[in-house]
Amino acid sequence: MRTHPNLLSADNSVLVVVDLQTKLTAAMAESEAQLMTVNTGRLLKAAGLLHIPVLLTEQYPKGLGPTAPAIAELLPEETPIFDKTGFSCCEAQGFNAALAATQRRQVILAGQETHVCAIQTALELLHFGYQVYVVEDAVASRRPVHKMTALQRMQQQGITISNHESVLFEWLRDASHPDFKTISGMLR
Repeated sequence: MRTHPNLLSADNSVLVVVDLQTKLTAAMAESEAQLMTVNTGRLLKAAGLLHIPVLLTEQYPKGLGPTAPAIAELLPEETPIFDKTGFSCCEAQGFNAALAATQRRQVILAGQETHVCAIQTALELLHFGYQVYVVEDAVASRRPVHKMTALQRMQQQGITISNHESVLFEWLRDASHPDFKTISGMLR
């Protein structure tokens, strides 16, 4: 059975976590930062269970510090971490090669800031021929209006805006999936 080409497939997905660093997260509204962190954590747990590759970036870690511990502890062992000063993840040395090496075409983006690093990454990945999905409840900007404007702009360009629950259930596709109970249990 053929499915709609915009539905996510666990076998064709890569999760990219963009700059989820403590110092940067501290600049976000507390409720938005918490929502982003919790939902990114759920995506990471599911990615680990479903063997979905994860790539992670850190924006200028010398000044903004490392990835937040709540996120770092959920990363699969083999997760590459790319330092960057350019805003797009595609500017990080080795990122494009690592993404290409996965041989997967659906890129799910979570992280911060939506209107800077996420949008620049999303637009470049779309240009490179990837299907790009931005998880609206796993991204944040310092100002909510900037997040909303960036999400609208990305959608206008053909990037899919989704939410973490949709991503998880598209990865599972069926309640008979062996990881269904574990992953759906994260949502309670």
